[in-house]
Parts: sequence; structure tokens; C-alpha cells
Amino acid sequence: MSLMETLPNNSEQHRFDPWGALTEHERAQLLQWNDTHADFPQVCTHELFELQVDRDPEAVAVVFGKRHLSYRELNEQANRVAHHLRRRGVGPNVLVGVCLERSPEMVVALLAVWKAGGAYVPLDPAYPKERLSFMIEDAQPLVLLTEKKCLPLLTTSGDKVVCLDTDWPMRQDISDNPAPIASPLNLAYVMYTSGSTGKPKGAMILHRGLVNYLWWAIRTYAVEPRHSVPVHTSISFDLTVTSLYTTLLGGGKVELLPEDVGAQDLLAALLRAGNRGLVKITPAHLELLSTQIGHDQAAGMARAFVIGGENLLAETLRLWRDHAPSTRLFNEYGPTETVVGCCVHEVQAADPRSGSVSIGRPIANTQLYVLDENMRPVAPGVIGELFIGGVGVGLGYLNRAELTAERFLPDRFSGVSGARLYKSGDLARYRSDGTMEYLGRADDQVKIRGYRIELGEIEATLAAAPNVQACAVLAREDEPGNKQLVGYVVSRKGEVPDTEELRAFLKTRLPEYMVPAQFVFLDSLPLTPNGKVDRKALPAPSKASAGEGGPPQTETEKAVAAIWSELLRVDGIGVQDDFFDLGGQSMTAVGLVARLRAAFDVNVELATLFERPTIAGRSEAIDMLVLTNHRFASRSSSGAREEFDL
Repeated sequence: MSLMETLPNNSEQHRFDPWGALTEHERAQLLQWNDTHADFPQVCTHELFELQVDRDPEAVAVVFGKRHLSYRELNEQANRVAHHLRRRGVGPNVLVGVCLERSPEMVVALLAVWKAGGAYVPLDPAYPKERLSFMIEDAQPLVLLTEKKCLPLLTTSGDKVVCLDTDWPMRQDISDNPAPIASPLNLAYVMYTSGSTGKPKGAMILHRGLVNYLWWAIRTYAVEPRHSVPVHTSISFDLTVTSLYTTLLGGGKVELLPEDVGAQDLLAALLRAGNRGLVKITPAHLELLSTQIGHDQAAGMARAFVIGGENLLAETLRLWRDHAPSTRLFNEYGPTETVVGCCVHEVQAADPRSGSVSIGRPIANTQLYVLDENMRPVAPGVIGELFIGGVGVGLGYLNRAELTAERFLPDRFSGVSGARLYKSGDLARYRSDGTMEYLGRADDQVKIRGYRIELGEIEATLAAAPNVQACAVLAREDEPGNKQLVGYVVSRKGEVPDTEELRAFLKTRLPEYMVPAQFVFLDSLPLTPNGKVDRKALPAPSKASAGEGGPPQTETEKAVAAIWSELLRVDGIGVQDDFFDLGGQSMTAVGLVARLRAAFDVNVELATLFERPTIAGRSEAIDMLVLTNHRFASRSSSGAREEFDL
């Protein structure tokens, strides 16, 4: 419902009171809680980076394996690309696609787009080709910055493409800072998120809102010069904005980690060198870290964990609160449409040890309103929908005027002409102390591993699969801590699709995190009396199929099966059962790999699990590793040449 529809009629708009039935005391409280004015620089993001370059040009800015770039080198390389982009017509509000794996060139490209005056569109190379094609077609970037290995993913004309690893006439270009031409009210980036209509939508973010967030974050999270901060997530995930840009603007050292399945590279980096400045992470990642490190390893690992992306439970923080009390823990909340984070809570010693962690108070120059169905604020303690105002509210959705009008509404509370509120779709309530409590979604949107997912997009894609007549998708958590997507399928004329074929079909169109972990095949979908799918009546997925190939026989198979059974909570696993068919996910796989390494004292690689995801396959690989280690040890002890590459 739009705000105009809530008014009695146009002739009575002057009598509309946006504060509704709040008492004077409640209104004063709300105004006080939202009094967040703070000064911040009225410049673009890259201009703050250039100031940091001037302060400490030879400090290390980016590390990737054995490669290092100083602030001066990073700035000069970005300048050369920026001058090239300028000549190609890039300027304010002109979009440039960036399809690069994590590398120094990725950071160069992002800064270069801003220095040229444009806005970047992150295109994750891990996305399916069809999804990337839609994003490119929708955004119509003037230029696409990429690398040779990513070219097969891109379906765009060659004259748009610039490969930073091969097309380098700009290597000899001017290395001076280009004269600034963008303003704080110009676009900084367009980031695509899952869409309920079956297609992703591009949220448009301005430099003004981005600078406000980064300026606040640098101070709140105490980002200091030369502190190392790992970047382990995709630039298509706005969690990366915090890690990457607060570090570069604050004079820290960005450590780019390779493309990371299940946070294994992040864990290795944290164990390799402690005392990180900050680590931005999802609750799922933090829980995995908690299961893979000892109590003595937690202390000193990071000065601060900034946790965001989904609801945070106090139980997830137990290890850090008990054994790393000097590590600051922040619960940061915010949709992509309002620049990463719009409110935050720093966990205190006296906070509850169970249940959801508060999402806290609004950040600088941000307002939070909990409104009823008539767009009027509710009293503290009353549940309503969370609306977000302030300088962080984005411009809207690219090429989606109707959806923009539906989600970005006039702000009747600020008194600022043209100000808007973002309709978050999240349920929340103010506590009596002015902190905010998150209470879930008001629609079908869910969070899996920190990624925002519209179930409607998965359903629209699944419905197009061969032999699918009808379908529904749910996010289920039948076992505590194991939230997963489940697809429900009614087949055409009794032709039940093969699970692996369905999964393969979806993987060509959706990111891995949007592919259901399990499928349930039904004769028909249960309906409510008004004819809608009765989601509450959809059954839990059955794991009765476990046992394929017969029971484990060897000692290795039995030990592996016992670990699987405990992790997946499934009995009677057979040697040919597929780990992922039984409900395993990439995040569960991380825990499995850690358990196998500990049990057999061999270096089990996560990637090999995806290649051989059965008890038989895993056991054979482990036996080979054990044998290789034994032969290696025997040869080493006898002085023979070490010829085994482990």
C-alpha cells in the first residue's frame, strides 16, 4: 500500500497526522532515538581514498598471496584505467560492469570506475552465465572490465569489453589523479539482489550514502592504519563493502583471499596471523569458525567481528564471549538498498546469552521507524514493519519504476523536502531503551548464509524446468542450526524429474546458494481455502532413502559414515548415498572436512568432496591419502628422495 492510499482523500491531506495515536512522550522518545545527526565529508568515496594515499603512499594497501600493492601503486594503476574509461565516455551515472575474481586487478577496477566518474555493477564470475547475461542486458553498462578467464561467461559485444590482464594499452597512460567530475549525489554502484518476480533487481546507491556509512564505520569499528583486514566475499555481496572500503579509507591493509568455499581460506588466514583489525562475517560463517578452532585460538584472532546478513543468535557468540572477551562483537543490520548497515548493536557482557541479539540503534544520519498498516508509528514494544530513512536510502531500483514507487516512499517524519523511507519488509519493534529488535520477515524473503533470497525467484526458475507442472520453495530449519532450501515439485503426467537433473538445471540459472538442498515430489501442492499454496502444510523432506549401495564395510567407511550421520542427523547411511542429497550444503561440508581431517590426520580438500560426495568415494580418497602419507614417511625416514606432492 502506498502512502497516498492511506490518506482520507486529496482534499484532506493537510489534516493527515503522520504520528497517529502516539502520546507526546512516545513521540519525543522516537525523535530522540532518531536524533543521529553527525557531520561527514561531502565528497565521493574515491576522493577519501586519494587523501589516504597522500597521507601514507608507501604503506601496503592490498595483499594477494605473494603480491603486494602500496597505496601509491594502487592509486596509479587505478588512475591509468580511469583515464582510459574517461576517453571511452564514462562519467557521472554511467555504469561500468566489473566481472573479476578477487585479485588486485579487481580493486584497481572498482576504484578506476569511481575515478572516471562512473558507477560500477558487480558481476560475480561464480554466477551462472544466464544470470550474468540478464544483469548485463538490464544494466547496459557502457564498458565491461573483466579478465580473459571470465570471457566465456559474458554475452556482450567485444567493443565493450576491456580485459585488465591482456588489453593494457592503458599501462602507459597518465598516472595522475583525474580531475573529479562526480558529485556525492551521483551513483556509486548498482548491486543486484534476488527479485520476487523471478529476475534480480539492481539497487542504486549514491556516493553520499556510501561515504556516510564508511565514515561512521571507520570510527565505530576503530579502523586503524596498517591493520590487516581479510576480504573473503564477493563484490556482489555488500558485506564486502565494509571490509574493503573502510580499510582503504582508513589506511589499513586489505588481504584478498582466494574464492572461498565454506570460509576455509578465511579460517586459514585468521589462524595464520591474528589480531586482525576487523572481520566482516555472517552468523553462519562465525558459527563455522567456532566449531573449527580451539578455545585458546579465539583470543587475539580479531579486534572486532562485524556480523551481518541474517538474524544473529546469542548462542553463536558463546565461544568469543567466553574465551575472547577483548574481541568486540557488533551485530550490524541493513538492507542493500540503504547501504550495507543502517543500525548496529555492540554486544555487552550483561547482554542475554540466548535468543536473538538486538540490532541496536540507527547509525549516523539514519532514522528507523516501526510503522503500522496505515504508515503511522507504533508505540515501543508493539510489532510493526521497519522503515528506514536518512542519507543512506538509495535512489531506487534500476529500470523498475513501479517497484521503486512501492518500496521507496515519501518521508513524512523528517521535514526534509524530497526525503524518502525504504520499506524493508522486516518486522521489528522498539524496546523501551530505544534499541531495535528484529522479528523476521513480513513476506516470503529469506536469508540463507547471509544472502537475501526471494523464494519467488527460485520458484519461477524451478517452474521452467522440464517435467515440472507446479512447485513451491521453502526455507526450512527442521534441525536447529541447519536452515536449508527445500523444493516441492508436482511433475507433469507422472514423469518425476531426476533430482540431479533438477539441480543441474537450476545451477545454470541461479547462484549456488539459491539452489534447494533437497527436493520433495508430491502428487499435488496443498492449498488453503482461498486457493493459495498452504506452505504450512508442506511436509518436511524425508531422508528414508538413505542406505543406497548397502552399509559400510571397511573401517574407513564405517568411520566416515558415523561422522556423516552425526552432521546430517541421518541414520542408516549407505556407501553410495550422496552427501548433498541427504541435506548437506557447502557450509555443512566445511564441518565435514574439518572432522575428516581430525579423524584421519590427512589433508582432505573441500573441493574433492564435491567431486566424490559418497561414503565410498570419500573413504577411497582418504585411504589413498593415508597410504601416500605412510609411503612418504617411510621414504623420508630412510633418506630417500621425497617424491610425493601432498
